[in-house]
Amino acid sequence: MAALIRAFADDKKAEDIVVLDISKLSSVAHYFIITHGNNDRHVRAVADHVMDEMKKRKMPVLHVEGMKDGKWVLLDFGAVILHVFYKETREFYALERLWGEAKCI
Repeated sequence: MAALIRAFADDKKAEDIVVLDISKLSSVAHYFIITHGNNDRHVRAVADHVMDEMKKRKMPVLHVEGMKDGKWVLLDFGAVILHVFYKETREFYALERLWGEAKCI
């Protein structure tokens, strides 16, 4: 599932895609995928594309946050959580640093 989501984000030119294995650090999910877009429209386009493609494969998103503003969109697929940031928002929150103990795949 993580590989599919990563590929679909890449389809829409999501930037600097990072996949973190958080399975040993959290019970929230197995993987975090973190990426960014260059503006709010790009962020929403990445998120929309991932949701559409996953739905086609009978793996719909369980929860969505942040689509209206497009600064940080979170898509929860259960075992995988996709974070699509606006570039400056990603730099500010620095999830990769926060989850620094996670294995980068």
